[in-house]
Amino acid sequence: MGRKKIIAGNWKMNMTPSEAVKLAETLKPLVNNEKADVVFGVPAIDIVPVAEAVRGTNIELAAQNMYFEEKGAYTGEISPLMLADAGVRYVILGHSERREYFKETNADINKKVLCALAHGLTPIMCCGESLEQREMGVTMDFIRQQIKEGLCEVTAEQAKGMVIAYEPIWAIGTGKTATSEQAEEVCRAIRECICEIYDADTAEAIRIQYGGSVNAGNAAELFAMPDIDGGLVGGASLKEDFGKIVFSA
Repeated sequence: MGRKKIIAGNWKMNMTPSEAVKLAETLKPLVNNEKADVVFGVPAIDIVPVAEAVRGTNIELAAQNMYFEEKGAYTGEISPLMLADAGVRYVILGHSERREYFKETNADINKKVLCALAHGLTPIMCCGESLEQREMGVTMDFIRQQIKEGLCEVTAEQAKGMVIAYEPIWAIGTGKTATSEQAEEVCRAIRECICEIYDADTAEAIRIQYGGSVNAGNAAELFAMPDIDGGLVGGASLKEDFGKIVFSA
């Protein structure tokens, strides 16, 4: 049995609660594909109303971030207990926007990954290089470091259920997409890195998504690659086209 594709939309900081419910209602019939896991990564304030709107469908919810403590004096943060209780199954961690704008480090992301796993949430752990790093030829060194530090103290059993999202920073929201060959090359190298850290079974089980200007036109070709197990979709997840992307899997 091969790995099941996972198509996750990252709505980023878009959609008020009422807009989010409307979008969820629009997308529900369009993403009803049992052959893939379908995830909406919605802003925190939208989680509760969207969870209600998608109840009983094939859609799972992801949070876009999470703090690494269960509760306490951390004004403005959201805990794994809150997410789990609200019906969230996945949490996007280490997105390049979090790393760049909010200065999250590999160590921060590792704490969040461990905390998510401890509370039954599935991390979608992001990695990816800048254009400068790609041009310098250090893409894989950089990504291997992100993966190894991000997975510190994660067991093989836990890693098997995780999702890793490879998002070249130079392709996010720029309209530039890595060619399917470029994307496959890095996703394969990530799988090899997982094999080194753990073993072949874990590398075979873990799902690796590609993200970076995925759209209805390029999704099928990307998802056909042997090491690409779906997509983390940005802008296109806010449109009806997201249905086409889900069925490209």
